[in-house]
Amino acid sequence: MAESNGFQKAPNILLTGTPGVGKTTLGKELAERTGLTYISVSDLAKEGKLYEGYDEEYDCPVLDEDRVIDELEDRMSRGGMIVDYHGCDFFPERWFQIVFVLRTDNTLLYERLETRGYTDKKLQDNVQCEIFQTLYEEALESYKQEIVYQLPSNTPEDMERNVEQISQWTEQWIKDNN
Repeated sequence: MAESNGFQKAPNILLTGTPGVGKTTLGKELAERTGLTYISVSDLAKEGKLYEGYDEEYDCPVLDEDRVIDELEDRMSRGGMIVDYHGCDFFPERWFQIVFVLRTDNTLLYERLETRGYTDKKLQDNVQCEIFQTLYEEALESYKQEIVYQLPSNTPEDMERNVEQISQWTEQWIKDNN
C-alpha cells in the first residue's frame, strides 16, 4: 500500500466511477463508520461556485478544476478525507493513498440515471462510459496501479461489503502509519 507523507494521521480515499454507481451513498456511510470526512466535489463546486462555464449539450456547469484543487489543498494535506467525484485525472497524485472505482451493471446504471431524469444523450454517454471502463482506465493512468481497485456496486450487499472492506483497510492504514 501507499506510504504516509509523515503528516497525515489518516488516509485520503478517492471514490470515483460513472455517475449513478453509488459513490455518494458509499462515501457518507464510510465517513460515518470510519470518522473520516466526506467531501462531494460536486457539492463543493456548487457551494463555492467553482465553475468555468456551462455545457449546453449536457445541460450542466463545467468544473473549474484549478479552483477545486486550491479549495481542497489544505484539507487534503491533513489527511482523513473521502473524496467523491466522477472524474479523477485532475487531482494531484500525492493526495490519495487508495483509489476505489465503483462499477455497476449497465442495466441497473441505466435505471438509476433514468430515475435522476438524465436526458437520452447524457444517459447513453454515461452507460457507454461504464461499458468501456472509461473511469477505471482514467484512474489507472492517473495513479499507481497498486492503489487502484474496482468494486462492484450493484446491490445493498455489495455496498455493505465495500463499506466493511474499506473500513478495515482504513483501520490498518492508521495502525501502520501512526
